[in-house]
Amino acid sequence: MHTESQHARFEHTVLPHLSAAYNLARWLTRNDHDAADVVQEAYVRAWKFFGSLQGEDSRPWLLTIVRHTCYTWLQQHRAHDLTTVFEEEIHSLASEEANPETLLLHRANQQMLRDALEALPVAFREIVVLRELEGVSYKEMAAMPEVPLGTVMSRLARARQQLQQCLTALAQGGPP
Repeated sequence: MHTESQHARFEHTVLPHLSAAYNLARWLTRNDHDAADVVQEAYVRAWKFFGSLQGEDSRPWLLTIVRHTCYTWLQQHRAHDLTTVFEEEIHSLASEEANPETLLLHRANQQMLRDALEALPVAFREIVVLRELEGVSYKEMAAMPEVPLGTVMSRLARARQQLQQCLTALAQGGPP
């Protein structure tokens, strides 16, 4: 049973990360209403398992719950969004002069970036949102999905490259 002090601790520890939780859910579900539902479910789960939170770093813990809740929701409502096609041409190494950061800073506007992010497969969208929009460290990302740091780094590199290709296509007037 949760006590009054646990309520206060939960509010102090977990509630400050509500916007990061919503941002991740919004990008993964691609819908405001669905993201709100997912975040609500994630916070219910977070409350249920609040006693298992170790230490003070609640943000990665909460984002892990949001991430798992999103994937469960996507499996139940949009399983086709979870498939990531591996294309050798897309996943090969990018040249240094055409990296996503350069494209983002010099050629893309906010809507183009939003469209490109929306076009990414959910696994790539997730990793870009966590790193680039939420500032989650590589180490924290590796702890969330419980995959090795090298896998996180290579997935992020592939996601950035695919994002770059989507932005290039949009800048040239094509579909992402």
